[in-house]
Amino acid sequence: MNIFTKLKLFAHVMHWRMTWEKYDLHHPSPVKDNPKFMTAWEAVKLIPDGAVVGTSGIGGNQRCSLMYWAIRDSFLQDGHPRDLTVVNIGGQGGRGKVPGTVEELGLEGLNTRLVVSHTETFKKQLELAQADKMEIHCTLFGSVTFALRAQGEGQEYIINDTGAGTFVDPRVGPGTRVWPPDAPQFVEITEDGRFKYWLPPVDTAVFAAPAADRAGNIYFKNCSFIGESYSLAKAARTHNGRTIVNVGMIVDEGYDDEFLPADLVDAVVYWPDTEQTVTIKQRKYWDCFTPHSTLPIDEGLARTRYINNILRVMSSRLPVDEALARLGTRVFVDNAHKGDHVDIGIGHPEVVARLLHESGAMKDLNMINESGAFGGVAAPGIFFGAAINPDEIVPSVKAFDRMYKRLDWVILGALEVDSAGNVNVSKRGEGPINHVGPGGFIDLCTCAENILFCCSWFDHGEIQVQGNQMKVVKPGKPKFIEKVLEITFNGQEGLKQGKNVFYITHVCAFRLTKRGMELIYVMPGVDVQKDIIDVCPMKIVLPEAGAPKTAGTEIVTGENFHFELND
Repeated sequence: MNIFTKLKLFAHVMHWRMTWEKYDLHHPSPVKDNPKFMTAWEAVKLIPDGAVVGTSGIGGNQRCSLMYWAIRDSFLQDGHPRDLTVVNIGGQGGRGKVPGTVEELGLEGLNTRLVVSHTETFKKQLELAQADKMEIHCTLFGSVTFALRAQGEGQEYIINDTGAGTFVDPRVGPGTRVWPPDAPQFVEITEDGRFKYWLPPVDTAVFAAPAADRAGNIYFKNCSFIGESYSLAKAARTHNGRTIVNVGMIVDEGYDDEFLPADLVDAVVYWPDTEQTVTIKQRKYWDCFTPHSTLPIDEGLARTRYINNILRVMSSRLPVDEALARLGTRVFVDNAHKGDHVDIGIGHPEVVARLLHESGAMKDLNMINESGAFGGVAAPGIFFGAAINPDEIVPSVKAFDRMYKRLDWVILGALEVDSAGNVNVSKRGEGPINHVGPGGFIDLCTCAENILFCCSWFDHGEIQVQGNQMKVVKPGKPKFIEKVLEITFNGQEGLKQGKNVFYITHVCAFRLTKRGMELIYVMPGVDVQKDIIDVCPMKIVLPEAGAPKTAGTEIVTGENFHFELND
């Protein structure tokens, strides 16, 4: 990426940053002869008090910012709408920092109940719950998509086998309720031991889309994410409610073969600054986020990474992190095969994804993203949920349909791991303010035949690459402990289901076995007794054959690090 492109991207981000709170709730519609076209201020008046508002979007994708501001400002001015339940498929808050997200509704009396799969980004709502001023519920990304589709088909619940032994299993943890402890449940165990999931009945759908024609048909061509737009609109119609769609372009009828028909839409709000994805206007969409990309994939990745670096929303990757990713890649390649279907999460797994892409190995894999982007490379950081140069983009519910039929591998992060192989990613501490939520984590672990967790060996310590060795300079707080705070992946359930489960760190790698957490790889320069066993509260077993393997120096340095997938 040349200096001129970098300057242009820097100016692009700075302009977005300086204007990210500018909006016009009275922007006039260019369509005057169709009463469905209205301003955001007019559309918000369609939402009654006590409505169950379903909104689509994940991360910075499909943000319906204008309508969130309209709902907030109407409440502040007139006191209505109020007492809203908000159902969102993924984490689309702004972490208390970025405006124009679902957090705009985080006001006492406005949003009184939130039902999501990933809670961490909704800081304002979590703060209200911490003060006992709202309900928070956390369920599963896949189950949310299935339940919304069911609502659109006239059924109010789904039954599946997802969640056994995790926190959503009421026999093990709190179920779907985060706060207060006596909040109602949205999951129960059936007589035959399966899971029955449901959601509050959505009567109001509010989401963004790329375009509408003058008849009110909605098009998703050149989007970065479709999410559950179709299911939400159908659910709202089933419950005699309403669907409000914020679009960024007005196009001719027939703009695309697939569309949401006008008879499922009650209001179309046109605003020229509606985004394709965070920082990028739909009217100036980037085709690298679409299946029609003309930009080389490496250039698209470089641009998105550069924007993340400007905004400083991604952790800086040190040489030790690169070594961790190479060890993870080695374990993956030793056990994976060409043609495998693979989903890769955020954090350390993103570096594994980069190595697979740079090596060319990714071309021999079927890359899947639970958001609905298939093929290409998962977009990093603030663009999570989109993909660079995807082959296709489908609704999230269809993505989960496919993954429940086949998912060979999932590569994920972890907050903490314990002696039983359990993993916690959903809770950092007590109280709603420390809740994170699983997103699609539990669904993915249920679907996948093979699971690779990548995470730091400890927090607040220091590990360095010294020459061709890895050295523990300062021990920190262990992440591998006797018992996790909350179970988001149940290791013993995984073993019962015949899964292969691996855990990759800066100093070593484990495999979950019936004997326990077996140490299978150690980085060169790491002392097994002093640096691993003596400092780790988790119970560790050594291989039955004797000592664990020592990783090659190419894992540490990256020099001559080559690999090929098995046929």
